Amino acid sequence: MELTVWRTFVTVCRLGSLSAAAAELHHTQSAVSRQIAGLERQLGAALIERHARGVRPTPAGEVFRRHAVATLDEADRAVREVRDGAFDRPLAVGATPSLAAGIVPEAVRALLEQAGSLRWSLLPGLSAPLHNRVIAGDLDLAVVTDAPPGLPHEPRVERRFLGLDEMVVALPVGHPRAGHGPVPLQALADQTWVEDDDGSAALLRQHAARAGLTARIELAAADLLGKLALVATGHAIALIPGVLARALRTDVTTVGLVDPPTRGIYAVTPRRDPHPSAAPLLDHLAAAFAPSPPQPRPQPPSPPPADRKAATDRHT
Repeated sequence: MELTVWRTFVTVCRLGSLSAAAAELHHTQSAVSRQIAGLERQLGAALIERHARGVRPTPAGEVFRRHAVATLDEADRAVREVRDGAFDRPLAVGATPSLAAGIVPEAVRALLEQAGSLRWSLLPGLSAPLHNRVIAGDLDLAVVTDAPPGLPHEPRVERRFLGLDEMVVALPVGHPRAGHGPVPLQALADQTWVEDDDGSAALLRQHAARAGLTARIELAAADLLGKLALVATGHAIALIPGVLARALRTDVTTVGLVDPPTRGIYAVTPRRDPHPSAAPLLDHLAAAFAPSPPQPRPQPPSPPPADRKAATDRHT
């Protein structure tokens, strides 16, 4: 099927008239009619029907129209990118919501400052689906975690360990435990918890079981934003990644835990045909997790010369 015919059909549907479509496309009406009839023969279904004011798509025609519009939009985009010289392959990055909220965009900014202009995209998601999208070739790099159920062994991808993330507890501002951490989990035994996915809930239950407790996970949220909204409004507290603390809303605070649960952070890239910018982005991500160098202790200021002489006189 030629895209020219698809474009004719979409134009007919948009204008609701064979004659109006012919005028816009600079065809004769008979030529437009032949194109539509040929398309119907190829598909084995009637695509348009006549009514008092012109034509409209049949139910089958409406289904085909939606797909045709999407196909033509993508074809037009391909032509524009070639004509504009946009030959560079965009960098497709995926990250879990907590990492997409801060660390990954910051690493991409450092990459752009170093490498200059680069087309890129960021897809937030859960670790397992992101891992699968790297395998499928949809993503050039994904930053994921080994939180339950963990990451599968997959020979088609490279996995680089970036660092450990200590989980913290999100509290509403004004909570009695705010600003008094780190606390043992037992100190929060009477609290209601909210979770937004099975992996995070499993991590909380495992940590509570090691402390001899049962976490009261009584609320469920659809996503991380909903989870934090329930915390902010005082309905519950939540176990969240430590990397998220810098990007929290102002009505939510955190408290650390004694012996907190941790999760490993990994960057996953395909073994074959890696994106040229994936390796330098990996370096910036690794730098974000690198421990800060110890700061030298401040030295007391030297006394002025007169004071030094007085001190010398006292000791002689």
